[in-house]
Amino acid sequence: MFSSRPAVHPVEAPPLTDATENHPPRVRMKDIQGMPGTCGGLALRVFQFVFAAAALGVMASTSDFTSVTSFRYLVAVTILQCLWSLPLAFLDVYALLVKRSLRNPRLNFLFAVGDGMTSTLTFAAACASGGYHRFNWQ
Repeated sequence: MFSSRPAVHPVEAPPLTDATENHPPRVRMKDIQGMPGTCGGLALRVFQFVFAAAALGVMASTSDFTSVTSFRYLVAVTILQCLWSLPLAFLDVYALLVKRSLRNPRLNFLFAVGDGMTSTLTFAAACASGGYHRFNWQ
């Protein structure tokens, strides 16, 4: 039969070179606007807190927010949003004062997960409150 036979062809090892020749020095990524520890990030956190506090003040000033469960949930989530964004704003102020970068991947992952959770809860509470008031209009 016409079967192929294995053939071994010797290959020369590549010449040993210094490791620094093949790998250029690392370059740090530039600051992205709005990333934690920058002026843009601080501005976004402050606005996040201010708008959440204003919404909380408007909702708490209504007379019937204690009688509607979904509206109480929205008030509770807004309080949570305030409690989340204010310490992160203080952390941004601290990072700017000591000129420290917040580029730690674990820390940024924590920020992303916390922002995702608070935004999802806020959206769900707003939808529940809007749905209640839409169908129970007087």
